[in-house]
Amino acid sequence: MTPTAAPTATVQQGTRPSAATKPVRWAADTVTTMREGAGLRLDYSVRSLWSVDRTIEEIRREAAPYAAVETVLRGFGAYAGEVIVRRTGGEWWASGGDHWVRTPDGRFWDPVDEARRCYTGDGSLRLLCRDASRT
Repeated sequence: MTPTAAPTATVQQGTRPSAATKPVRWAADTVTTMREGAGLRLDYSVRSLWSVDRTIEEIRREAAPYAAVETVLRGFGAYAGEVIVRRTGGEWWASGGDHWVRTPDGRFWDPVDEARRCYTGDGSLRLLCRDASRT
């Protein structure tokens, strides 16, 4: 996994709190949905990302059309981003409707895109978190 290229738009420090609003909500909605619908308890731990990767793999094996799972994948990506933010002290950044996590070392990560890559069989949210947590 490699960090995502820095966003082209500069986000002012004063607008930073609003960058987290959507992904934090998507992550919280995913935690609730998975607990109530699938009996999967997500606790924002690195270990929980194993379960998320396995769940995405199960969805992929069922051959669900991407359009049917796009929102779920966004939620899983936001959840993984929140795990990274909490583990590293990073922060959410946003530009043009896209959301990234910036870790304290200045690297940018795109967990929502990584969730999409997991769905195609070419990604891992667990490994993304591992890589983002390295200093």
